[in-house]
Amino acid sequence: MIHPLADDRRVLPMEKIGELLEADDKFFLVISYNPGYQSVLKDLKQSTRQRFVALEFGYPSESLETKIVARESGIDTTTAARLVKFAYMTRNLKGNGLDEGASTRLLVHAAKLIASGVSPQSACLSSISQALTDDPEMLVAVNELSASVF
Repeated sequence: MIHPLADDRRVLPMEKIGELLEADDKFFLVISYNPGYQSVLKDLKQSTRQRFVALEFGYPSESLETKIVARESGIDTTTAARLVKFAYMTRNLKGNGLDEGASTRLLVHAAKLIASGVSPQSACLSSISQALTDDPEMLVAVNELSASVF
């Protein structure tokens, strides 16, 4: 449906109402897509992928991620750095028991709990570990990683 809009035609056919919308010269179409995330059934078709420029984003550097977590949550940089260290440990488990490691978003959630008085272990359990896995054995392993940092 979006192919004519995303290529040199720059139009969107509205078949049900019989209209053809033309994109303005300043129009941009941007999509956010995580390849391989959640389901291979959600992969983009090659014909769709070829209509876009791809930009790949990784995690921020440890120092930058520490600053982000501290700023977004209000916790001290020492605690933020510990959370980031824990996140890197979980990211090393990607493909070895975890589908994904801890995101910066999850770190900020945990940090906000810590800032409100929740213990770091409890904050990591509820905001990070349980968000990453339902597998009881992997949950124990991820919580042991958290305990090693806090």
